[in-house]
Amino acid sequence: MIKIYHNPRCSKSRLGVAHLENKNVEFNIVKYLDEKFTVKKLTDVISKLGFTPIQLVRKTEAIWKSDYKGKELSDAEIIEAMVKNPKLIERPIVINKDKAIVARPTELIDTIL
Repeated sequence: MIKIYHNPRCSKSRLGVAHLENKNVEFNIVKYLDEKFTVKKLTDVISKLGFTPIQLVRKTEAIWKSDYKGKELSDAEIIEAMVKNPKLIERPIVINKDKAIVARPTELIDTIL
């Protein structure tokens, strides 16, 4: 089943949910700010995306700028930062089996349906 990691306060994330609804596909919503990622789960998502951990970081977030920007961090440290501060995770993330995308723009969702 398709899964969308969703932040209801994010307009792009809301667009992702609406796009899936308009496609009439079944999907599960994971509100990842409430149902926090584990290191293992986030590492798995990053692998499905084909990203390096830093590619999934929202570098404009205040917490990134104040606590992490300019520091040399290992991939494990970046993942730990995202697990500890889930606001740092780009959104929405849509997963369909072994494929995943960050749905920016929203139409990228179609590439994994």
